Amino acid sequence: MPMILDDEQLRARTWFEALRDRICAEFEAIEREAGSDAAFTYTPWQRTDPTGADGGGGVRGLIKGRVFEKAGVNVSTVGGHFAPEFARTIHGAADDPRFFATGISLVAHMANPHVPAVHMNCRFLATTKRWFGGGADLNPPIPQQGDTSDFHAAFRTACEDHPGVSDYPRFKQWADDYFYIPHRKVHRGVGGIFFDHLEGGFDATFPFVQAVGEAFLHIFPDIVRRRMGQPWDDADRARMLAFRGRYAEFNLVYDRGTLFGLKTGGDVDAILMSLPPVATWS
Repeated sequence: MPMILDDEQLRARTWFEALRDRICAEFEAIEREAGSDAAFTYTPWQRTDPTGADGGGGVRGLIKGRVFEKAGVNVSTVGGHFAPEFARTIHGAADDPRFFATGISLVAHMANPHVPAVHMNCRFLATTKRWFGGGADLNPPIPQQGDTSDFHAAFRTACEDHPGVSDYPRFKQWADDYFYIPHRKVHRGVGGIFFDHLEGGFDATFPFVQAVGEAFLHIFPDIVRRRMGQPWDDADRARMLAFRGRYAEFNLVYDRGTLFGLKTGGDVDAILMSLPPVATWS
């Protein structure tokens, strides 16, 4: 039985799906520029809610190419009931476990160690409250100050264009605090922005979330194109694989999105697509 969405839920889902299509088209264009015919494969999945409520589902998109060693772009729209213990940890769900969630989640691991990996997600959740969350962060195995500065500038502009809704210094610090690996005492990457429980009315907050998606679509392909032809050697590759090990540790131990997906009966392959194709621990 298909899920019945209200106007806000439908608008959010429709835009996330359109953003997915535009990002995937841009990634495929980059592959063609590199002389590759790699393209996304799309795998639909359905969620079965054990409570019998609406389950929903999504589409898992995956590309493995010359530039993008492994990139996943997923959109999901799910609903149902949280388990009681988990509901107490979710904004607005402690007294009523019903929920709705729709969003886009993206992780790209690159073949060239000089091209940074990246993560981006935007999501809309409804419990007894309604809010957006999301952000983006850059994860270079070999950091370049110009890439870091340009990435942060893009999201600073997105925030500053929506005063009263966003707060760039706060969202930047939130990313620095969140994307940190305590047991290694290192950050996962060079940061970006992170926000959650962004309330204040759909029509006020949704344009900012759209600006976050547009900022990603503008800046990350630009960084990829400037770095994808840069020469690299075995030492660079070894550095990247060790970095990926740290990335995997964060996603499996600390990442809230991984936990949320597993706790709500999401598609396991879609949830774990964030893991790199190859990593090393020494």
